[in-house]
Amino acid sequence: MDEKPLIKYTWSYSSLDLFKQCPYKYYRLRVKKDIKEPPSEQMTYGLEAHKAAEEFIRDGTPIPERFAFMHGSLELLRKREGQHLCEYKLGIDRAFNPCDFYDKEVWWRGIADLIILQGDRALIVDYKTGKSSKYADTKQLEILSLAVFKHFPEVKKVKAGLLFVVANDFVPAEFYVDQQGTYWSRWITDTNRLEKAIELDVWNARPNFSCKGWCPVKDCVHNGKSSYR
Repeated sequence: MDEKPLIKYTWSYSSLDLFKQCPYKYYRLRVKKDIKEPPSEQMTYGLEAHKAAEEFIRDGTPIPERFAFMHGSLELLRKREGQHLCEYKLGIDRAFNPCDFYDKEVWWRGIADLIILQGDRALIVDYKTGKSSKYADTKQLEILSLAVFKHFPEVKKVKAGLLFVVANDFVPAEFYVDQQGTYWSRWITDTNRLEKAIELDVWNARPNFSCKGWCPVKDCVHNGKSSYR
């Protein structure tokens, strides 16, 4: 019997998170693409803050006055020993091998705000412009660490953190190369669900917190309602 062909798709932390939030919303925004989510004021602010951080650490470009509050934290990162990689694009193929972000066989894509390579160790920092770190989620740091282990095999340990530049807070996490199997198993469970939805072309709507007033899929039966599970 012929083997079932692999379903070709790509994913990222944000796209998989969107699918987990609501498969139907994922379908409309990422598959059918008949709806575009307009950029919010918060998104625009975040992009501009990221750009300012990138140019300061990479080139020493002065930080714009509106983001002056970031200077202290970013200066400490800039002075850290090691090779600084800003807005670094990473890719992994279906066989868990490192590949280029735009490779035709890329399976996962991610962009690290800042990687500092320090021999057999690395530091990954993800900038956050939210006003509070109360609901900080370090899972994004985990998948970025897995990619760093693949792209830089000399790295055995990753120290990582979410740097909340507005709240002046740092949420740390650590990841180890010898625990890759455990880390990957969590992602595979979710990507298998995404792959099944693609295979069957079934995208069930899932009521969630964004239904009440933030979901752009206005024709969904749940839109405008506050139901959540």
